[in-house]
Amino acid sequence: MNNKQIYKATLCFSTRRLLWDILAFLVLAGVAAIGFFVADATIHRGLIGLGIGALVGLIVLIFFLRWISYKYKAGQIAMMTRAVTEGSLPDNVLEEGKAIVKSRFRTVAAFFAVTSVIKGIFNQIGRGLTEAGKAIGGDTGSTVGSAVSSVIQVIVSYLCDCCLGWVFYRSKEKSAKATCEGAVLFFKHGKTLAKNLGRVFGIGLASLVVIGGAFTGIFYLIASQFPQVFSSLFNSIRDVAIRNNGTIPSWLSDPTILTIAISAIAGLIVWDIIHSAFIRPFTLVGVLRNYIQSGINDIPTEEAFAVLDGKSAKFKKLHQEAA
Repeated sequence: MNNKQIYKATLCFSTRRLLWDILAFLVLAGVAAIGFFVADATIHRGLIGLGIGALVGLIVLIFFLRWISYKYKAGQIAMMTRAVTEGSLPDNVLEEGKAIVKSRFRTVAAFFAVTSVIKGIFNQIGRGLTEAGKAIGGDTGSTVGSAVSSVIQVIVSYLCDCCLGWVFYRSKEKSAKATCEGAVLFFKHGKTLAKNLGRVFGIGLASLVVIGGAFTGIFYLIASQFPQVFSSLFNSIRDVAIRNNGTIPSWLSDPTILTIAISAIAGLIVWDIIHSAFIRPFTLVGVLRNYIQSGINDIPTEEAFAVLDGKSAKFKKLHQEAA
């Protein structure tokens, strides 16, 4: 199966994720709005109600995202991995993917234990680059190191997914050992994987401009029909600043600017939802294929693990657990 065929075959996971993401976003926006209107009408403290509502909405959102990641995102990665390694997929891709995830991790807690370790390893190494840059070049080196680290954060998200794919591929190995192998693969075959970076950043930037820009405009057109809402929100922010002898940030200095800012935030949230569900998986297939094939041709050994033991305490701890 080529990348396009794999993407189309696993698109069912993306559509399910999109539905749940939209529901979570609507819950977040709805609960925050209810909190604002109720507090504004009863105690004339709409900003406080907005904050409380947003907090409650975020808790619900986090619950949704954890469930989605476990059931659909992980299932999609599992099926992509099977397609790359076996060249075919079963007819019931959705159910098979969920079954593989459940058999590999059993519980949501087990799944997130592995993914959190993967992120921790790569993030720890990224922070090491920032510190090394500062030590070598002072403030200038720190700036360069921070820029490199920011780029790494984007790469890390793909590496985490690829590493998770490797864990599914190495189903006969303990999760800890397979995770260690997955981390080593990137550093052993960095040049092979680097050729995907242009595609990752190019497609990501294009989708941000097109999708994020379009939805920012749509939200602004909708929001501009309710100027009284944003005037009330602006007044609440101004009152809080006055009571605390503070100043209002420039982007909150006018109800119109506030409307644009909130529309842009909403546009970014929708872009993230659509990009994560549909655009990112398309890019991920190619990255995952190179990653898995590099690993199959050169499965990491215990000697290779020693290279990362000194670079990441999290990796060293996981390596000890895998022994």
